[in-house]
Amino acid sequence: MLYTILRIIFAFIFQVLFRAKTYGKEHLPAEGPVILAANHMSNWDPPLLATFLPRPVSYMAKIELFEHPVFGAAIRRCHAFPVKRGAADRGAIKAAINVLKQGRVLGLFPEGTRSKDGRLHKAEAGVGLLAAMSGAPVVPACIVGTDRIMQHGGFLPKLRIMYGEPMHFTGDKRDKEQLAAFSQEIMAHIAAMREEIEKIS
Repeated sequence: MLYTILRIIFAFIFQVLFRAKTYGKEHLPAEGPVILAANHMSNWDPPLLATFLPRPVSYMAKIELFEHPVFGAAIRRCHAFPVKRGAADRGAIKAAINVLKQGRVLGLFPEGTRSKDGRLHKAEAGVGLLAAMSGAPVVPACIVGTDRIMQHGGFLPKLRIMYGEPMHFTGDKRDKEQLAAFSQEIMAHIAAMREEIEKIS
């Protein structure tokens, strides 16, 4: 219920204030595990990535956020799950795999952190590893405009998000080079979608 309410609120904010447009929502599989992989420029990215989709999206969140009883309960109801900061990646990967085993949509940002210059950066190997271990398809997504919200003279910029066709890892999950290459392929698709958005916006 809380997730639905917040979706309605964010949809209003994004559509009315930021004139948000989405492309390619039909590429998200209707059921089963999915990794939704997008570029990352702002704290607005997680809600924008999920708001206009028919399925809820689960994100990792630092475990400290769950320590507050009210806020922790709220983000759990919004399908977030805790991950320890500074802990081995193994713990985060295990938590993410559990989400996918439940047939849910996992939202990830392959670059690992927000881009401070608005450019796309090299992906970490984690998204490739998760795709290989889970067998889940990866839906690449490109977000445009969130880096200009209330800064760089943008204040209320137009927001755009495009979802691409599902990608599947078909290599050897034990081969680090293949995993890294798949992660970079995802970023290449995101870069191509950014160019497409700039042409049609």
